[in-house]
Amino acid sequence: MDQTMRSDVSLRLPADSAYVSVLRTAASGLAARANFTIEDIEDFRMAINEACSLLLPMADADSDLTADFYLVPRSITASVEVTSSSPTPTEPSDWAWQVLSALTADASQRVEHGRVTVSLTMHSAVDG
Repeated sequence: MDQTMRSDVSLRLPADSAYVSVLRTAASGLAARANFTIEDIEDFRMAINEACSLLLPMADADSDLTADFYLVPRSITASVEVTSSSPTPTEPSDWAWQVLSALTADASQRVEHGRVTVSLTMHSAVDG
């Protein structure tokens, strides 16, 4: 996914676990709009939750968590990021990363310019 593209939906929330439910709900609604199955919607919601669980411990105090969603037919890519003055890249062997990788078609992490981004892509199981 070309991250220079304008996202279809963008959310900015306080980097606080109390707001993760708002992001999960938005992700579920977008997956439903993309014609995902009930199971795929739940997997996407869980993947967003795991991305947040990886990012929030690294987030600077009083910073924001941003999420950009890119929708194409039968597919959604989400990029969730926080500002971090002490980013610690997640190891592929970490439990949360294993869960995230199992739930998605593609997952990646990027650390640059004081921002940590987790990107994930899911595809709908529904044909055309």
